[in-house]
Amino acid sequence: MAPVPDEALSQGLAQNDPASLVYPLKITPPIGEGTAVEIAPRVYWLRMPLGLELGYINVWALEDDDGWSLVDTGLRTPQTVEAWHRAFAHTLGEKPIQRILVTHLHPDHSGMAGWLANRTGARLWMTRLEYLTLRVLVNDIGREAPVEGLSFYRAAGWSEPALDRYRTRFGDFGKMVYPIPNAYQCMMDGDRIMIAGQEWQVVVGVGHSPEHACLYCPTLKLLIAGDQVLPTISSNISVQPLEPEADPLTDWLTTLATVRDRVPEDTLVLPAHGDPFLGLHQRIDQLLSGHERSLVRLAEALAQPKRAVDIFSVLFRRPITPELQSMATGESLAHLHCLRHRGIAQRHTDADGIAWWSRAC
Repeated sequence: MAPVPDEALSQGLAQNDPASLVYPLKITPPIGEGTAVEIAPRVYWLRMPLGLELGYINVWALEDDDGWSLVDTGLRTPQTVEAWHRAFAHTLGEKPIQRILVTHLHPDHSGMAGWLANRTGARLWMTRLEYLTLRVLVNDIGREAPVEGLSFYRAAGWSEPALDRYRTRFGDFGKMVYPIPNAYQCMMDGDRIMIAGQEWQVVVGVGHSPEHACLYCPTLKLLIAGDQVLPTISSNISVQPLEPEADPLTDWLTTLATVRDRVPEDTLVLPAHGDPFLGLHQRIDQLLSGHERSLVRLAEALAQPKRAVDIFSVLFRRPITPELQSMATGESLAHLHCLRHRGIAQRHTDADGIAWWSRAC
């Protein structure tokens, strides 16, 4: 796993049009100090430090008569531990934590869930695929890089030094996540969770992660969107060695349209990164059109056969450093697989196991 949040690379794919979104909140909570901004009755916004490119992740505290429900948890770091101690001192007070809801498995969202569960005794809530996939990934600590992973990246065009970096960093994902509880509460698409007398509906998105849970409250007109819809960058959509033939971009584009159909335009979106905003449908349309433009550029570039590493300049506006190479490769493959799904691209693997992509005949 790259040492930057998984959304950071995609700034070059779908830029925000600032004129089209409205940011109604004039105050933002300080990062890591444990104080919060109340954005609706009994709904509080805190920011936890990441210390990386995006700087922070938003977490949400929903107050009930008998305690708190927390949504997302931050990355496992000493700084985040200190930030949560401050949150207990300043915002959460003496009320118990009743639920720890995690939108999806990525470490900036799930990393402190085990720590919070151990400290408070609260139950972890996740969708089934997110929880089970997280259990698989955190167990990679101490293992050698698998042959399947090396073959996956070699086929994409990685050099031997790049493969060596993969070997040395394999298992880093688990280091960013506290040991997770051995039991959890399963959330499913369409579930309704009552918190402080308000109904929160689970709206699942697929593609950025296996079964990403958003939480929509019709009465408060709020959508806790996680990484499904971000205001200024596009979520990283990647093919991973664990599922090398997946088509996550098609899945993500499809479920983005589903979110647009199920959640009204006048909903205040509470994203994991960036400020709460109005303009959900406009933002989804921007994301959809941005990726479609990328797919058109990529299809044109495939007039001559290319490896996944050869199309970075087609998709990304920023240089791809060694630290970003795994994310860039995953995102490039996601676009290639989407074109293959549409019958526009095809893959040929040569005698050395290198995958070459070209326009379908």
